[in-house]
Amino acid sequence: MIHTTEVVEVDDELVAAFEHLTPQLSSSSPAPGADALAAIVASPATVLFVARDIDSGDIVGSLTLALFRIPTGMRAWIEDVVVDGDRRGQGIGEALNHAALDRARVEGAKTVDLTSRPSREAANRLYQRIGFEQRETNVYRYKLEG
Repeated sequence: MIHTTEVVEVDDELVAAFEHLTPQLSSSSPAPGADALAAIVASPATVLFVARDIDSGDIVGSLTLALFRIPTGMRAWIEDVVVDGDRRGQGIGEALNHAALDRARVEGAKTVDLTSRPSREAANRLYQRIGFEQRETNVYRYKLEG
């Protein structure tokens, strides 16, 4: 069984969980330390969710929900969804997404966006099963770092 919660405090357990989970999400980004996690948790623009195994209490996944107001309304974006590789296929990603969707709804967002690489086939099936619809759009990135 899994329980999802919004992170309200950064502790050593959370830092260790991100040291374990981040490499499963990105091979090019280091795990956030305590200060970076505290900035995420403190920001009114982000909500950090974790999924815990009810029996062991271990953090087995995380998701970040970004919320921001623009002239056309409140927007929400799901980022950095990661589930521990040993625990995939157990409904953890779905539980995290539902927690984020519920929070976005409460905050007044009318839509929630996310991106997912085509190679992440299971994740893409999950997003479609939950009700996300693939959009016909171009996604552009401008790198600011050297």
